[in-house]
This record gives sequence, C-alpha cells and structure tokens, in this order.
Amino acid sequence: MNTVSRVGDYLRLVKFSHTIFAMPFALVSFSYALWSSEATFSWWLLAQVVLCMVFARNVAMGFNRYADRDIDKANPRTASREIPRGVISPRNALLFVVANGLLFVATAASINLLTALLSPVALAVVMGYSYCKRFTSAAHLVLGLSLAIAPAGAYIAVTGSLAVAPCLLSLVVLTWTAGFDIIYALQDAEFDRQRGLHSIPSRFSVATSLYISIALHAVSIAALVAFAWLYLPQAWPLWCGVGLFTAILVAEHSLVTPRRQRSIAIAFGTLNGLASLTLAIFVIADILIYG
Repeated sequence: MNTVSRVGDYLRLVKFSHTIFAMPFALVSFSYALWSSEATFSWWLLAQVVLCMVFARNVAMGFNRYADRDIDKANPRTASREIPRGVISPRNALLFVVANGLLFVATAASINLLTALLSPVALAVVMGYSYCKRFTSAAHLVLGLSLAIAPAGAYIAVTGSLAVAPCLLSLVVLTWTAGFDIIYALQDAEFDRQRGLHSIPSRFSVATSLYISIALHAVSIAALVAFAWLYLPQAWPLWCGVGLFTAILVAEHSLVTPRRQRSIAIAFGTLNGLASLTLAIFVIADILIYG
C-alpha cells in the first residue's frame, strides 16, 4: 500500500475534516489575544497553535478509536471504521497516538512556560473522554471540554496567561459541542442501552435529549453574546457573525426533532462546521477592520 493511501487511512481514522469544529474558535481567540494585548503577529506562533490543535485532536480521536475498538466492532454503524475492519491495527493506532502526543507536548513547550505546563493536562482531558461513556451520561460535556481547550490554549499561547474573555469563548465551545454531540448520539441510543453505555439519549427519551441539547445551545449563544458585547469592537461584522451562528443552530434543531432524525449527519457535520467557520470569518473581520 502506498504512502498516500496510508496517510488517507489515518486521516479517516481521526476524522480530520472535523477539525473545522474547534479550529475556527482557536483562530478567533488567537486574533482576539493579539488585538487585546497589542502583541506582534507571528506566522510562526500561528503555525505552533495550529500544530498543537492538529496533534491534540489526533491524540483525542486516535485514542478514542483505540479504546472503543471492540465497541465499534459490535455496533453496525461503526463496524466499518479503520480498526474494526483491520485497515489499521490497534498497535499502530496506539503508536500514532503516542507520536502525536509527543509532538503536541514538544510544540506546546516551544511556545511558553504555561502552555508547556498545561500540555499534559490537556492530553489527560482529551484522552480521558474516551472512557467517560462507560460510567457517566455527562460524557458529552467532557467532549465539549476537550474542544473548549482550543480557544483557551490559543489565548495562552499569545499572552502567556488566561483571562475571562477566552474562558467565555471556551464556554461557548463546551456547550455548543455537548449540544451537537447529544444529537449525534441519538443514532446509538438503543445500542448504548444494550451495551450498558451511558449517554443522554440512552438515558432519556428523544424529546428530553433534544431539549437538553437546545438548553446547552442557548447557553452557547448567551456566552457568545456576552463575549461579543463585552470584549469585541461593536460593528456590523461581529453581530452578523453572531446572528448567523445562532440561525444555523436554530436550523440544526429544526432538522432533528423528536419525530424526525433522518438529517443527523447534515445537522452534526455540515451545519456545525458551517457555524464555526462563519462565526470565525465575521469575528476576525470585525477585529481586523474595527479593532
């Protein structure tokens, strides 16, 4: 098998396209940190932040696939993933995780002292998520926390410290991710019940699960409005971005209802990727033009 094909296997293993969920928020936080601290822009620092994002996500997804390999094999929906199919061996998946973990720590350590000290904590969170569904229905929130590290980490990379503003942005990511992960988990609710796995949909009805998802997304929007109102230049690109982000979340919940779950893939992947990317474009434009 050629090298390009093998790289493709590993990109599919970690669902590399889903990097679009958290990466735009990291870039928003990076841009805000530069503007608010009046730091000098550095392409090298931006590259370090992006690499940290990629390496951490590879660890998270690679370890998730390794830890869940037997569960994935038993679930008809996930049986075609790379490890259950034998495309990538468990040993090679674990080596991939270790390599990316070392690269993440090394890259974080090259930025500043605080990113170096927090890098093992970040790895513990993103890897620990994989075991949460074995004992708690709050696993969705832990996944949200894993992605919420991105904006906080980007801010720390620029300033060497943490502040309230990036924490609000992290709250947006945490609740937004947990909300759309509940929608995604609807697909496996019955399987999870049979296997004794924990999730909001396996514990509650479809309607209740979706109400919880809506409540989490309401918190996301409130936190986003607070971040925008308190910390960003007040101009039309900002509120256009916030409005579009909100509208896309509303569209997501109109597609997936207690009586209709056929559009989960669109709601989960397409709309959430569009939401984060659209928000980032308008917020960064707001900072660049009016900051």
